[in-house]
Amino acid sequence: MVSVEPIWVENYPFTATHVALPKTNLLVVSNHIGYVMCGALDISLLREQLAHRGIIAARATGVKTMAELLEGTVESCTQTAESLGIQAGMPIQAALELLGQEEMRQKED
Repeated sequence: MVSVEPIWVENYPFTATHVALPKTNLLVVSNHIGYVMCGALDISLLREQLAHRGIIAARATGVKTMAELLEGTVESCTQTAESLGIQAGMPIQAALELLGQEEMRQKED
C-alpha cells in the first residue's frame, strides 16, 4: 500500500508519503527542495558518494509511523542540509521548518 497526502508543518506545505513494505514502512516527508525520511535512508551514501548532488535530506531512526517521524529527531543529515542549519539531535519539525523556509526563499529569488 502507498499513501500520499499533503501536510502542513509550521504553515509550510509538504507531501507525506508512506509505503507499506513487507516487515517495514518507508516514511518520507518532502517538499520541492528536500526531505526527511525514516531509517531506511542511507545518509552515508548521500554524504560520501553522492555529495556532489547537493541533496538536502535528514533521517530519523526508530520510527514506524508518520506521526512518529514527525515527532522524531534528526539522527543524521547531508552536508547540504547542515548548510541550512539542520543538525543531528534537532526535532524533525524544526528541520522541516528550515526546509519550508528555504523553499520559500528560493521561490522569491
